[in-house]
Amino acid sequence: MSRIGKMPIAVPAGVTVEIAENNKVTVKGPKGTLERVLPAELEIKQEGAEVVVSRPNDLKRIKALHGLTRTLIHNMVIGVTDGYEKKLEVNGVGYRAAKQGKVLNLSLGYSHPVEMTDPEGIETVVEGNVITVKGIDKEKVGQYAAEIRTKRPPEPYKGKGIKYADEVIRRKVGKTGKK
Repeated sequence: MSRIGKMPIAVPAGVTVEIAENNKVTVKGPKGTLERVLPAELEIKQEGAEVVVSRPNDLKRIKALHGLTRTLIHNMVIGVTDGYEKKLEVNGVGYRAAKQGKVLNLSLGYSHPVEMTDPEGIETVVEGNVITVKGIDKEKVGQYAAEIRTKRPPEPYKGKGIKYADEVIRRKVGKTGKK
């Protein structure tokens, strides 16, 4: 049995979970509404103040989907109650980030400024050299943070670029002179 899959998902007060046909799960909470169609092979039931995911058999594919489905529902519940955020740091001389309305302006040492528009349901906040990506959908927050990072990933010699706040860059030693 999947250790993660068999754990029940606690539904806090103020959050409603609706399970329609074809395992279409809708989670409503104080921060918004999330909706997702989950694999139809698994059985999702609401028992009082918790949601339980169970599997009909032990096929390899079904076992793989069991823990995934439970985690996706759990992430939806956390998203509508607390929300998710990722912090990115902009490091480097002349590298800066600024916010104008829904557009994130990045100066990253290129000959042109890089402009990125916030996707639906995602908000970015710039404080100094830290960009905070906030939203209720964990997948969209992580994806948009990764897209910002790809505009100038950190390089190993000086550490310049955009990195996650908790990321550790493996530094390399530069060239040495002739002996």
